[in-house]
Amino acid sequence: LSLAAVLKSPLFGMDEERLFRLAWNRGKAVPLFDAMRAQALQDPAVAGMVDTLQRWQNDAAFKPAFEFYAALLSGGPDREGARRLFVARLGHEANDILDEFLSFALAGERAGLNGLEALLSALDGQAPEIKREMDQTRDELRIMTVHAAKGLEAPVVFLVDPGSAPFVAQHLPRLMPFSPRREGWQGKGFLWRAGKDVSNAVAASFEADAKVKAEEEYRRLLYVGMTRAEDRLIVCGYHGAREPQALTWQNVVRQALSGSETAIELDRPAICAPVYRYRVSDAAPVEREAAEPDVAAVSDTALPDALLTPPPMPPDLPRPLSPSRAGALIEADYEPVPSPRSPVLDGERKPGFAVQRGLAVHKLLQLLPDCPEGGREAPARRYLERVGGDWSESERENVWRSVLGILEDVRFSAIFAPGSRAEISVMGALTLGERRHAVSGKIDRLAVTEDAVLIVDYKTNRPAPETLDEAPAAYVAQLALYAELLKPLYPDRRVEAALLFTEAPLLLPVSEERLGAALERLTGA
Repeated sequence: LSLAAVLKSPLFGMDEERLFRLAWNRGKAVPLFDAMRAQALQDPAVAGMVDTLQRWQNDAAFKPAFEFYAALLSGGPDREGARRLFVARLGHEANDILDEFLSFALAGERAGLNGLEALLSALDGQAPEIKREMDQTRDELRIMTVHAAKGLEAPVVFLVDPGSAPFVAQHLPRLMPFSPRREGWQGKGFLWRAGKDVSNAVAASFEADAKVKAEEEYRRLLYVGMTRAEDRLIVCGYHGAREPQALTWQNVVRQALSGSETAIELDRPAICAPVYRYRVSDAAPVEREAAEPDVAAVSDTALPDALLTPPPMPPDLPRPLSPSRAGALIEADYEPVPSPRSPVLDGERKPGFAVQRGLAVHKLLQLLPDCPEGGREAPARRYLERVGGDWSESERENVWRSVLGILEDVRFSAIFAPGSRAEISVMGALTLGERRHAVSGKIDRLAVTEDAVLIVDYKTNRPAPETLDEAPAAYVAQLALYAELLKPLYPDRRVEAALLFTEAPLLLPVSEERLGAALERLTGA
């Protein structure tokens, strides 16, 4: 199963257009997952997908297959709840498939297939056959093949004919089995069908036999499909630019019924004319009586025109506004600097050291608070050796000391208290000025207490500002958007915001007045 299929599945629900923008221009030999990692720096939604996929990779590497999939499908705290997503998209029948898959995974684990690759290999070779009881009457449409409809009946059945030929010689296998029909050696053989240039009468006779069998099976399936209807059978078809083949279900039924005395030829609907109606019941059709409308009743209960007019299409929201780029709306001297690099001739540029260092600090502050205080140094140093292999030893040591100083400082204990969470993706709609903006971003750290909600954004500026007045206005605007998104979620708590400069380390609280002023500047922009 490809990564693109996983992204389009109910697990993530990515549409075709977004997947195309992500994948089409990623460069030669660049995996889609690497393109997602690069896009995650600008798109919080993609960043969340990358984090989820990486977590699944880690879980699948160390957990038995049944335990991994059971946790993925089940709901509850710290669970993915993928079953709910599948059922919402595919219907309740998806439960049968998911249950059978879990049973297969459990049976494989008991047989010694603990690894994910071993389970998928076994599934590919001997997939279980799922049989469902389909004869229950439910208020829904059932779409199935004729093979799957054997033994079932329904009041109304549609047989939809695609107009394709029942037999195509190109679909025959290259190594075609056959049995000799004359005297001599008797047994099963195989004929290599290399092409028309080396074909002979024997190969042509085998192909003719295969065509006859395919057409017989085609007619047999027509009989099976027609006998599934209890009250009414509608045989219809469609075709593309090419005209349909002569031997189709619709043509077979039309030729059989067009000359019958009990068949009525209709000219509606015009796009399908002529339409033949064949009745087997002796009862005359019941005609509906045209009742005269009650003018008085109609006038009294007439609906207003607004309810009878289709509502206008809602306007499409623009591309989500990222809070980290909100400063471009309020800084008068902001002007994008064109890049001197060629997108064609120059290769892909790796992030600079400052960006790499900032990402490393963010990741450590995200993961280390969940580790015991005495066991943080070893995983932190392993992580820095992996992501900062080309850094100097002093730079890796500085990053570790900076992160350690923040985690051990009592002034920041509320930020990393039990129950606080890191990398919280938020999205909503805000009215800025006269326009409605979709706002999407990620809060570095969020802590909820009994009377307040604390949001903190990490900054790795070198050197760090000493006061809030020296901090860029864009930082405050970013926090203002975060706070405005969170207020409807916590109406009974005040929202407090702060900037944490990791180099000092220094925590600069941002007052409600500052947040309100920044939001007014965004509204005016």
